[in-house]
Amino acid sequence: MEKSFSSKIGVLLAAAGSAVGLGSIWKFPYVAGEDGGGAFIILYIVCSLVFGVPLVMNEFLIGKLSGRSAFGAYRVLSGTNRWQWFAWTNLITATIIMSFYFVVTGWCIDYMVEAATNTFSGMDAAGLTAHFKVFESHAPLMTLYAFIAIVLTASVLWFDVNKGIERLSKILMPLLFLILIVLAVHMIFIDGGSTGLRYLFEPNFSKITSKVFLEAMGLSFFTLSVGVGALVTYGGYMPKDQNVTSTSVQMIVLVIIVSLLAGMIVFPAVFAYGFSPSEGPELTFVTLPAVFQHMFSPTLVSVSFFALMCVAAITSTISMMEVMVAFVHEATAGTKIPLNRHQSVIVVAVIQAITNTLCILSMTGHADWLTVRGLNLFDSANAFVTDFLIPVGALVTALFTGWFVPKARYQGSRVGTFVYLVVLRWLVPIAIVIIFLNSLNII
Repeated sequence: MEKSFSSKIGVLLAAAGSAVGLGSIWKFPYVAGEDGGGAFIILYIVCSLVFGVPLVMNEFLIGKLSGRSAFGAYRVLSGTNRWQWFAWTNLITATIIMSFYFVVTGWCIDYMVEAATNTFSGMDAAGLTAHFKVFESHAPLMTLYAFIAIVLTASVLWFDVNKGIERLSKILMPLLFLILIVLAVHMIFIDGGSTGLRYLFEPNFSKITSKVFLEAMGLSFFTLSVGVGALVTYGGYMPKDQNVTSTSVQMIVLVIIVSLLAGMIVFPAVFAYGFSPSEGPELTFVTLPAVFQHMFSPTLVSVSFFALMCVAAITSTISMMEVMVAFVHEATAGTKIPLNRHQSVIVVAVIQAITNTLCILSMTGHADWLTVRGLNLFDSANAFVTDFLIPVGALVTALFTGWFVPKARYQGSRVGTFVYLVVLRWLVPIAIVIIFLNSLNII
């Protein structure tokens, strides 16, 4: 089966789709709202460019120069099996992320369906809060929608890389941008929307604290999909003549644009109708549906917004699940039970069906014993990935390239001496360690 992208734009859109997920459209607006708007956004953009560019470029290079997925890339470049433990860490990270990410994707699908059937009509914020809590406790319904998300993702991965991931990315990413732009333009012209735009773009530097800076740095890593093996795997599918530096910068710029467009949808809406921009994670599933009820065409706006959420979620689940599929396919090659791509997709889909079911049972109270340190599996998995696995993954890839990969491997790759010797060896690792210690409340 063909195991490479057929075009440079295909790589860019697929990689952007991996990064442009619920982090950009769901998490970015409410974190920016909690941390003061414009000042936070400046920090986020600076962190994405200063730290994100070398990290994204590095992961692409690891995949491209090895020609392998996350499973074999570290062994090929280092010339030893000592780094295989980190390949398994990538697999574990992707598996844990998908154990709760499909649940949230299922929420988006459900809310798109409910918006289309006008379920939210007449509900205020209190009614929508109660509605969301009822939905969160309905294990069979959440399981159904999570399974639908798994099947949709698996159906894309069933095909060759260029016929599945690449072809769908060329459709979904332009669709995502189209919906974003239409909704953003609509929100700009609603009465009172200019107040939200001022909050979004006028920096108030008095809001900047060490905590806000660290949150901006952490969010940039989260939204760029670094440290989980997805960009390494996509780098392994790159055409040989693809420029890694320009692709990395273009991808990051697209992610920043999507995040800002998401903010331009959220902030004018919540300010125009007297809601708070710092509502937290409930902003998407409670506050915004309430806001949409006040608009000229609430059903159309609601359906468009949650369709946008679904597209963003699916582009990310595709990249995360591809890490697992490629891993299973390569790890079983040469064994007594070699699995082809189709069989690997089935194995991964079954694993995800099991892990997501356990996650849902834990969070709905049907399996109270499924907890970690007092948290249900959904909350504990989310915290473990954000606070530990992603920072550690990004740290190890930086240290791997900066200190352990023979420098000759990177000749002709256009990685500057400054990036190689200073940024990856020192600047990025120090920044990640600071984020990690902050997440553990050590500093």
